[in-house]
Amino acid sequence: MAIIAQDMREVDLVITHRLDSGVPLVGQVSRYIISAGGKRLRPALLLLICGALGYTGAQRFNLAAVVEFIHTSTLLHDDVVDDSSMRRGNPTANETFGNPASVLVGDFLYSRCFQMMVDAQNMRIMEVLAEATNVIAEGEVMQLMNMHNAALDETGYLHVIRSKTAKLFEASARVGAILANASPDMEAVCANYGQALGTAFQIIDDVLDYTGDATVMGKNLGDDLREGKTTLPLIAAMQRASDQERQLIQSAIETGKLELIDQVVAIVQATGALDVARQAAAEEARRAIMAAEQLPDNAHRQCLIQLAAQLLERQS
Repeated sequence: MAIIAQDMREVDLVITHRLDSGVPLVGQVSRYIISAGGKRLRPALLLLICGALGYTGAQRFNLAAVVEFIHTSTLLHDDVVDDSSMRRGNPTANETFGNPASVLVGDFLYSRCFQMMVDAQNMRIMEVLAEATNVIAEGEVMQLMNMHNAALDETGYLHVIRSKTAKLFEASARVGAILANASPDMEAVCANYGQALGTAFQIIDDVLDYTGDATVMGKNLGDDLREGKTTLPLIAAMQRASDQERQLIQSAIETGKLELIDQVVAIVQATGALDVARQAAAEEARRAIMAAEQLPDNAHRQCLIQLAAQLLERQS
């Protein structure tokens, strides 16, 4: 996104500065995961909303770094909980430095976020980000409770991903609107865009776990199944499969046996479940585009529209 390229460089400077710590391991682990790449969609979203609404103050760089730190801390904790060994094509931090270091550095990033939020001197922003962090934690616990639960339905699945993933997208967009002193109605429009974008992003991510190329995605295929996550492709497949096929998928979810992955993938593809999931993502992307169309007509708004449309084409 060339339109915010310079802004993102400013955010990177803030990130580098704020990762400084008197404890060497803190900086080492933090830099390891942040330098591993990633799409930086959440800070980009905040910057695009600021641009669309005409806010050019420096606080946008600080708060864009905050949402990236919140996201990074959840990744550190997630990979420990999920026992993941690969992320973005590299060994995870817990694989490299161990679980204790990953958990504690995740805690450091959360606490550093609190310090940076105070710099904004805006109680409404602190309220939004504090609530988002709490909802994300609840979403993580809900997902943990639903591990190996083959009875999870689409409503329950959407509730989890809107808490765990989409909430930070929503908060990022909302903070951009608050910085721009937008009206409550416009703030709600931006929040709706963020939530829809985040929901579409996660659904596509779950589709890629059954269709993607591991070398492109940078993570192991079948990780969701190994972890016992009942995602939309599996839910849709079970609704459309024969009794025997449904029992096989249920067994795979409940046991996490990866030796069943090839059979599960075949059923998911044969039942059209991936098309069902992609259609659900497309509906969320359309909802995001409709929200973006209510923003002032400028290049930043156009970029937000393109971002939602291109999400459906992602391969990693």
